[in-house]
Amino acid sequence: MTRTNLLAITFLFVMASCSSIKPLNLSKEEPGNISATKNKQVKFIDDITLIPESSVTEVKTEKKFTVTRYVKSSGPSAANYNVSPDIESSSAIQIKYSLLLNTEIEQVQSTKMYEYIDTWYGTPYCYGGSSKKCIDCSAFVQTFFISMYGTMLPRTAREQYKEAKRISRTELEEGDLLFFNTTGGVSHVGVYLQNNKFVHASSSSGVIISDMFEPFWVTRLISVGRVSKNADVNP
Repeated sequence: MTRTNLLAITFLFVMASCSSIKPLNLSKEEPGNISATKNKQVKFIDDITLIPESSVTEVKTEKKFTVTRYVKSSGPSAANYNVSPDIESSSAIQIKYSLLLNTEIEQVQSTKMYEYIDTWYGTPYCYGGSSKKCIDCSAFVQTFFISMYGTMLPRTAREQYKEAKRISRTELEEGDLLFFNTTGGVSHVGVYLQNNKFVHASSSSGVIISDMFEPFWVTRLISVGRVSKNADVNP
């Protein structure tokens, strides 16, 4: 075979091979395919479905949960809340002491008395004290009776005990006296209010309201009494 024939055969072989090579498709995905992809739903675990839609991704879930909303009421919607007329017309003192006495607001009627108690409430205790700086139990009772009833009582708890008329616990009324044995004999005194509560100057807490049936007090209560009052407290 001559050199010329060899070159001709080689040329024909190369041309035949090139025609069988398929062009590579390097273009981006066709619009039709993109649209089809968008319509597909991609699912993940826990039944969460992701639905592509323009630039917003919506996530749906079948899991249950609770949402608490706090809505500030105003205007007509506020009428949905029922407010007791007693609370609306009550003073801050009545509300405060109805809580301390564990009673209904309308039962706190002697507002001037509770306003007076409030000026002393929390005053520290000190033996022999008789001022807002510190005060003991009998001095507080003495000051209370002068201010509320215009009645002058003796200075000590024992003397006040002698001054009082003995009554039954079932007869207790607002302003009666409760006598306790805390350190021997009649050594502590308080003023009865209502609902088994009394106000006194406690050695541990100062001027405070306590329940006469608390374990500490009920085991130390020795007598209850009543003293005459020159004037009733103004409500």
